[in-house]
Amino acid sequence: MDEQLVRLLASTQLPQEGPRKQAEIDLIRAKTNPDFPLSLARIGSHPQATVEIRQSALTYLRKFVEENWSPEHTDGIPIPIADPVKDQLRQAVLQLVLNDEKERKVKVAASYVVSKIAIVDFPHQWPALLPSVLGVMPAGTDAQLHGALRILQDLVEESLTDEQFFSVARDIIKACHDVALNENRKQTHRSLAVLVLRSCFDLMDIVKDDHKTEVRAFADEVLRGWLPFFQQVIATDLPERDTSPTSMSWYGPIALKIQVVRTLIKIKTVFRSLLLPQSFAFFEATWGALTKLEDAYRELFIDSDSQGRLEDIEGLPYTLDYLVLDLLDLLNQLLRAPPVQKHLELQIASHGAAHQTPWVVDLMKLLVCYSRISHEEEGLWDIDVSLYLAEEASISSNYTARTACGDLMIKVAEWLDMQALEGLFAYTQTLFGAGSTDWRRQEAALYLLNTVLVDFQETDKGIPTEIATAYMELVKYAVSRIDEPLLRARGFLAAGAMAPSYKPAGGLLAATIEHMTSDDSEVVKVACIKALEGFIRAGVAGEYQTRIVQAIQSFLNDKDLNELEDADDLLVTLLETLHVTINMDVRIVLQSESSPLDLLFLVAKHGATNYQIASVISDAFEEICQTLSEPAPYGALCAKFMPSLTAAFDVASLIGDDPLITMTAELLAILVQHGSEPLPPGFVASVLPKVNRLLMTSTEGEVLRPGAESVKYMLMHDHHQVFAWHDAESNCSGLEVCLRIIDRLLGPSIEDNAASEVGGVAAELVEKAGQERLGPYLLQLLKAVAERLETAQAAPFIQSLILVFARLSLNGAQDVVTFLSETEISGHSGLQVVITKWLENSVTFSGYDEIRQNVIALSKLYSLNDPRLAQIQVKGELIIPTSDRIMTRSRTKQTPDQFTIIPAPLKILKLLIDELSSASGHGAAANAAAAVATAEFENADEDEDDGWEDENDTIDLALASTKADLMGWAETSSARQRDDETQTYLVEFFLKAAQENIAGFQDWFNLLTDDERRKLNELAQQ
Repeated sequence: MDEQLVRLLASTQLPQEGPRKQAEIDLIRAKTNPDFPLSLARIGSHPQATVEIRQSALTYLRKFVEENWSPEHTDGIPIPIADPVKDQLRQAVLQLVLNDEKERKVKVAASYVVSKIAIVDFPHQWPALLPSVLGVMPAGTDAQLHGALRILQDLVEESLTDEQFFSVARDIIKACHDVALNENRKQTHRSLAVLVLRSCFDLMDIVKDDHKTEVRAFADEVLRGWLPFFQQVIATDLPERDTSPTSMSWYGPIALKIQVVRTLIKIKTVFRSLLLPQSFAFFEATWGALTKLEDAYRELFIDSDSQGRLEDIEGLPYTLDYLVLDLLDLLNQLLRAPPVQKHLELQIASHGAAHQTPWVVDLMKLLVCYSRISHEEEGLWDIDVSLYLAEEASISSNYTARTACGDLMIKVAEWLDMQALEGLFAYTQTLFGAGSTDWRRQEAALYLLNTVLVDFQETDKGIPTEIATAYMELVKYAVSRIDEPLLRARGFLAAGAMAPSYKPAGGLLAATIEHMTSDDSEVVKVACIKALEGFIRAGVAGEYQTRIVQAIQSFLNDKDLNELEDADDLLVTLLETLHVTINMDVRIVLQSESSPLDLLFLVAKHGATNYQIASVISDAFEEICQTLSEPAPYGALCAKFMPSLTAAFDVASLIGDDPLITMTAELLAILVQHGSEPLPPGFVASVLPKVNRLLMTSTEGEVLRPGAESVKYMLMHDHHQVFAWHDAESNCSGLEVCLRIIDRLLGPSIEDNAASEVGGVAAELVEKAGQERLGPYLLQLLKAVAERLETAQAAPFIQSLILVFARLSLNGAQDVVTFLSETEISGHSGLQVVITKWLENSVTFSGYDEIRQNVIALSKLYSLNDPRLAQIQVKGELIIPTSDRIMTRSRTKQTPDQFTIIPAPLKILKLLIDELSSASGHGAAANAAAAVATAEFENADEDEDDGWEDENDTIDLALASTKADLMGWAETSSARQRDDETQTYLVEFFLKAAQENIAGFQDWFNLLTDDERRKLNELAQQ
């Protein structure tokens, strides 16, 4: 079988699609052969096979193990693997990893297989694994040691449980300690040993909450042996750099330093109090290391374009830029340690002022050094100014030493406040003295000022006039540098950042507008556009509004707009500046000689595919519509908007540009939403034909949802104009057009999410047209809504359809019940179908008006005391299973949630009681209280209450804890707030129901849970 599999594996790497796919199919079929996994292991171990074939065989083996090794760890039907075969596989792959195999790619692939088996088998079915690994490490060859470290890394990161970790952690860490401190071992292997240690701290971070005392004591014991080594590694000078392209003598020590620094950052995150006694020593060592690396960093990355951000096959970074970046992050962390701050503050006190304190000025010098624009950045910005703007907006994924220095400068300013700016200025002024020509350092110093000013603005903190005045002279110097465009650009940005807190900076506004169109450098032009935001937010004379709009127009006129479609950050900057410019006086959009609205749509046309651009345009346009919602200005706005709207729809339809159609439809929905009542004459005749065409032809939810909203708002604001309009193309009245739209959106061909606004259209049409206009169509429409509700799955769509009946129930609950009880849907009573769906989904309703309407409608249904409702049985409380078995995904599928079955009136009361709590704001308050309690619990350990600022600047999206925090933030940020109107209605409803025993309230009350009865009793006692 081996030869057959080798041929198939080789065929899977062919460029021809046909043979490649056939080989993949044949490999799938071969899995059922009992010898399949052993054959793959033999191929992976065969030294005569090519590396690519061996690597491929081991990759297929890993996938086979994942899918079939244990039934508990797979969702599908596993292929049985005999125990003798498992024994042979465990021995074969472990031997391959631990032998003298020189090919690292093969070892890495084999270690992945070991890891997947170990997840299931270690330690019970594979007790010899760890002793075998640890046994080869003291005296094994480099190849054996490499394999052992790979297995240890995978074991710690993926295989060990909490209990297993406690039993083996000491042996693993000791083995790694011996390797890391052994200078005769390769630097790569020493780095891997430190990496394994860091993985151990990741695991300790997970288990420490359940075993705080034991884990902390163990960590303390471990660190006593490691911290001196870490300090030595950071303080040790790098060897002389060998410039030969194949030499790794310089990169090895860098890789080790990087792993040590990252491990220290992890230790600070997990056990900061254990690092506290050594914090100042590490602070000095880190600062000293950065100081020593200044010349090498300048030579490699400032004066030349050396390749950075490199990693080896193990994923170990080994270039100097990575080391500098990590050292800066560690310095940032250590600077917050109380012993460090206390020591440094004493020095400031002894010198009398920050700008006279050596360490302050030296720190600013260090930050300026590493904030200089690199040769690579200069070249990239010259090609694409969007990259420059992305860094200015702090949204670039390219986290560099420059941005790390900006972050560190912000932390220093938060700690020392204005003393930080005094220290920065003390060093900055030395860079601008007579004869100074280092424009990179000058730009870097102003960049650091910029970061502090932006941070101060976000906290409404100004800067002293004397500091601002002194800096203003340097800014004026910068903007005057004709031959240094990046310094000139920084000058304009600094001026814009200073303007909100230092009015004289506004004197550069005119120059900023001029350079926006006349400067020779594209970077300077876009910097001026960015800087204008600061000037405008500071408050500028209205006379500048038209000049700024004209300057933006001129900037765009000089561009090939098709080339701007990929320049997202530039378009966003243009839009944000245009947005704040329009907000100076929104009436500018109505002036014939000015065209900010046209500019808005021009950018929209070329940036419609970008979500951020679409969001900025929507926000800007919504503010315009809200401000100009009175009849006269709204009519003028429509006159301005309609030509652009028509052109956008026509162009989009002609070229098939779906994003442009989507954005235009969304803007139209915003326009109609904020329309006057009545709408301007001829509005419906201009808009509804285009919307009708979209809604009758498109299947895209991004188009159908705003299109349906537009129809809903037209009916809401001016149904008379809608009903009076006649579509000449289809020879249908406005009412018939609306009915056809609803009929299509309710049809089975339209997905739930795409049709989620159709309920709003139907509800408005029924309410505004009434029985008189709709005639027989009314019952047909309501039946169609009920039928579509039966199959609806998406929550927004279900809510939309339910609200049709909810709004009708506000004034005609009895008619709704009668109609539904007489309607048959798929062989069932329409009342059973609608009420069941209604009550099961009410808890997911969103929107204050929608929830209030639903609450009132449910109370009306309950008050009918209709026996037909009482006969309907719906889901009640969730039945909690009593089994203590771990619920895997497959078991969950086999045992779905079960509920009690209760009458509909009882369910209505339960929903209204829940809503009583939500409307009072208790839900949001409870969430906030729980969050505070959790935070207090997590920080309750006195040993950890050391005053070290507990803040992690780097968000690791790969961490489960980070994902949980983000999800928790999303949940709490959308918490329901107090709704007095709904709360008042419910209080009156329950009091009246209890006093008058409405619909047998006392009987239903006895069937409520203890908690529900308690809430109502508390209500009665208020």
